[in-house]
Amino acid sequence: MYKIAAVGDRNSVYGFASLGLKVFFAEDGAEAKHVIRTLAAEEYAVIYVTEKLISEIPDEIDKYSDKPLPAIIPIPGVAGNTGFGLRNVSRFVEQAVGSDILSD
Repeated sequence: MYKIAAVGDRNSVYGFASLGLKVFFAEDGAEAKHVIRTLAAEEYAVIYVTEKLISEIPDEIDKYSDKPLPAIIPIPGVAGNTGFGLRNVSRFVEQAVGSDILSD
C-alpha cells in the first residue's frame, strides 16, 4: 500500500496526522530536502510540502517532476497561500494522475 506524508513547519502540517498521514517537520529548505529524499527512498506515493519550503528547494523538487512517484504537492502553510501551488497546479495534477485533466 502506498504511503502519504506531509512536510512543513509544525503548525502547518501537524493536523494532517489526524487524517492518517505521516507528518515530518522541517523548518528550512535544507531540512525539507533531507526529509523528501528519505521519503522518496521509502516509496511514499504522495508528499504534501508547504509552499514556503518548496519555493526554497526548486532544484530538489524538479528531480521528481518526471517520475510517477512520489507526487510532490504544494500546500499553503499557516502563514497563508503564496500562490506557488496555484501557479503550478496543472503540472502537479498531471504528475499525480498521469495526464493534464485541467486543460481545455
